[in-house]
Amino acid sequence: MYTQCPECLTVYKVEAELLVPACGCLRCSHCGSIFNALGTLAAQLPPEPFTRLADHALDRDPPVADVAVFRPRPPAAEPEQPVTMEPGDAVAGPDGDASAVGEDFSTLTFTPKFARTKRARSWRTAAWVSVCLLLVLGLGAQLAWAKRDSLITDPTVGPLLASGCNVLGCRLPLVAAPTQLRLLARDVEQHPSVPDGLLITASVHNDAGFAQPYPVVTIVLSDANGQRLAMRRFQPEDYMGDVGSRLRGLPAGATTAMVFEVQDPGQHAVAFAFSFE
Repeated sequence: MYTQCPECLTVYKVEAELLVPACGCLRCSHCGSIFNALGTLAAQLPPEPFTRLADHALDRDPPVADVAVFRPRPPAAEPEQPVTMEPGDAVAGPDGDASAVGEDFSTLTFTPKFARTKRARSWRTAAWVSVCLLLVLGLGAQLAWAKRDSLITDPTVGPLLASGCNVLGCRLPLVAAPTQLRLLARDVEQHPSVPDGLLITASVHNDAGFAQPYPVVTIVLSDANGQRLAMRRFQPEDYMGDVGSRLRGLPAGATTAMVFEVQDPGQHAVAFAFSFE
């Protein structure tokens, strides 16, 4: 910014900090006169040649500062102190007269409006959160039931579900996996009590990491040329008489013996085969 001494017309370059100590007054270093630098204060010099800087009137009303960049927060209001009334104090009525002399209001309880609103809002919020949690749990239960076979057969989740059911006393649904049943041994012999019958025994191991239902077993008898002579499909109730065992299924890693009774197709039957469904 620039200002000019009114006596000797010397122009000075000044900063705002230089004008603060004496409220805008400066002493000219050339002629020694004291002058108000605000009267000719200019942001830029006019084009040369010039003799005097433009004068500013210093006797007008202060301008309004309307571009605010910061405003401090108002101080917090101090809470009003409760008024303590002794029994027997008079209470001024609407007309300024003392009334209700001798009445005791110390047992009255006043609930502020904001407290009632907050309590009602808290109750609604808790109810809404509870409903949302129930909906999420219900959705999770539906998804888990829809994907139960995948969860039970999963090597990580399946054992956890089985452990949880053992603690809670529940039972996981049985998942069929006939490809994980392994035939360990088999044998065919004449039926001890039926003349034209055969008794076929098989030892089956469950390689799966979960219990599965007893399978449907198909037995095929064939001759030396591979021609099929007889075939029968055995349901679990045909070879497993214990109802409790059938409901529990074949445990993970367990081995069971299966016994089948079939009719002897004659001397031509020299081979037989097992399959599980």
